[in-house]
Amino acid sequence: MAARQDAQQVDVPAICKSCEARRGGLCGALNARQLAELAKASSRHEVSAGTILHDDGTYSNLLSGVVKLTRDLSDGRQQIVGFHFAPDFLGRPFEAKRPIKAEALTNVALCSFPRTIIDRMTDEVPELGRLLLNRALNELDEARDWMAALGRKTASEKVASFLLMFARNIDPSKHPADPISFDLPLTRGEIADFLGLTIETVSREFSRLRVDGAIRITNKRHISLASMAQFEERCGD
Repeated sequence: MAARQDAQQVDVPAICKSCEARRGGLCGALNARQLAELAKASSRHEVSAGTILHDDGTYSNLLSGVVKLTRDLSDGRQQIVGFHFAPDFLGRPFEAKRPIKAEALTNVALCSFPRTIIDRMTDEVPELGRLLLNRALNELDEARDWMAALGRKTASEKVASFLLMFARNIDPSKHPADPISFDLPLTRGEIADFLGLTIETVSREFSRLRVDGAIRITNKRHISLASMAQFEERCGD
């Protein structure tokens, strides 16, 4: 009871009130007192595209931009295995190590805080633990979806699924029936790497989508869809 009253007497920090991570990310599970504690220990900073995000004893909320996850193979090749979009949480609780490298695909803004604080709050706040578990399960579902896509879908369906993933994550608030435009922060080679296709195949499928009127492309990177709901029909799901 006393803890609840203390939480009610503490105002949500001004920096947190308009933060997207508070509504859709990790901090949504914290009360005002916990947010105030986290805000005191946190730091906001920007990272340039191409920067490797090293595991330095911190966790971060991704406030803007896109992060790509890669894995290096023994012969020097690199495989893109996933992406993070705002307001995703960057970090792996329980100190587990994994051979995955996070790199800023675009310029990104981060809110970083000591790992020890979140690890302690996870024990204190059941809702925070449930949120992290739900995040892990969502990533597992997404990985399984991509396993099916990469193993069974046609090249056309793979490229369409890839574009739809970016459209949905770049602006999650967008209604599926509305048009959407976004800058695609990957080269055709990187897309081919992720989808297991050749660069020529990816370029051919982009051209086909453009000729069919399914997408508009401006300056090679700016993509426009008439609607995500309509484009979903091309994904083979």
